[in-house]
Amino acid sequence: MAAKREFDVIIWGATGFTGRLVAEYYLQKYGVDRDLRWAMAGRSQGKLESVRKELGDTSVPLVVANSHDKDSLDAMAKRTKVICTTVGPYALYGDALVESCVENGTDYCDLAGETQWIRRMIDQHHEKAQENGARIVHCCGFDSIPSDIGVFFLQEQAKARKGEYVNHVKMRLRSAKGGFSGGTYASMNNVMAEAEQDPAIKKMLFNPYGLNPQGETSGPDKGDLQSVKYDEDVEAFIMPFIMAAINTRVVRRSHALRGYPYGKDFRYDEAMISGTGLTGRLKGYAGLLALAAMMAGKPDSLYKKIVNKFFPEPGEGPSRAEREAGFWNFTVVGTYADGSNIVARVTGDRDPGYGSTSKMLGESAVCLALEKRRTPKVKGVLTPASAMGKVLLERLENNAGLTFSIVE
Repeated sequence: MAAKREFDVIIWGATGFTGRLVAEYYLQKYGVDRDLRWAMAGRSQGKLESVRKELGDTSVPLVVANSHDKDSLDAMAKRTKVICTTVGPYALYGDALVESCVENGTDYCDLAGETQWIRRMIDQHHEKAQENGARIVHCCGFDSIPSDIGVFFLQEQAKARKGEYVNHVKMRLRSAKGGFSGGTYASMNNVMAEAEQDPAIKKMLFNPYGLNPQGETSGPDKGDLQSVKYDEDVEAFIMPFIMAAINTRVVRRSHALRGYPYGKDFRYDEAMISGTGLTGRLKGYAGLLALAAMMAGKPDSLYKKIVNKFFPEPGEGPSRAEREAGFWNFTVVGTYADGSNIVARVTGDRDPGYGSTSKMLGESAVCLALEKRRTPKVKGVLTPASAMGKVLLERLENNAGLTFSIVE
């Protein structure tokens, strides 16, 4: 049924900052109505036409719908194989769109990093999506593709080299350049607001296996790093990584959905490298204080309102020059049962929050739309690695400026 649809991909939220970047990427990489049939969608015809004019090609098809009008979302979902959405916070604006995609057997990908909302989507829609043949894939940006596909890559290389998977993987952000995403910050604030109101959400957020299938929400991993310590494997001090709260849960859900190929004793953790020596230790403590300051305060407090002024609003973002000057670089350390290590590097060629994220999301949507025969035969509320695995890895390297390599 999906093969007969008018479009391969519809970009929902194309008038927003990140949605526009995805559209710009598609125009440059795929043109219009060639190998990829795509359209831009939003709630305002006028704004869509304005964005289309700015992009320089008035032949891009436009679709008008509204996040709060289920009929319009259903009509949009029926026209395409995949909905690619940048409209967040998803807990505020995403429910009806996911429901429409599930009901109409339409594949879906987003940039959600909102653990509590993803948990709700799993509980509400996983079984129905399986029945209707829909693939609902969250976390297709900087959170959590480098982590999820990075672990997948390292494990495939580990198995090829020694005939076995590693049973412990560490993901360490070595360096990055780029501004913090306003949309990500707004989503984080909404997560904290929901957790403040509902103790069950707070409990789920602190569970390392909070996104695993029901009945499988426990394992050997404990909470995310909350301090500064020395990591002998990277020979540097490490500090908490703010994205670990979502990334680690996605990696563990991938592992569960794929049938625990690395074993039930598999462990995974993430952190940021702050540096070596006294300077590295001090940078770690400074980062720890900055993170605590950002996360402190009730959502509606005066303190929080003051802190919010230091972050961009959703829809704001860096200039083209700033995006193109950005980058990110992860070191991934895998440890075999005998104690030996295999080390990989995962990198991106643009700022993580916008330039690189928009390409990762765009390629995820193309992978879902055009690579169905080569991707795993799974349906439901999925993750990048469980839904697309090796095929997405190839597309990211070939098209989106990511590299995956073994360094030792």
